[in-house]
Amino acid sequence: MPLWWLYVVRSSDGSLYTGISTDPTRRLEKHATGKGARALRGRGPLKLVAQCQAGERAAASRAEYAFKQLTKADKEATLAGGSKALLAFARAYVDDASD
Repeated sequence: MPLWWLYVVRSSDGSLYTGISTDPTRRLEKHATGKGARALRGRGPLKLVAQCQAGERAAASRAEYAFKQLTKADKEATLAGGSKALLAFARAYVDDASD
């Protein structure tokens, strides 16, 4: 089974986009060329601000959904800690899969 990653991209206007992928770097390249999420089209340049391993797809999807539900301030606070803080956030959703 492939390992899934949770990633967060910041667009040129400061907005945040959260997604999951088995290869965040490749996915960012898709976003940057306009072949990724519609929400990011025309919002470049894009910067990958954090990424973390999120286990299997179901766990990664749960972590993605939960992160998207946070307020912008809470997302920024989490991202201030970088990828380690994002991993700590996602870990709760990865661990849920083993229950």
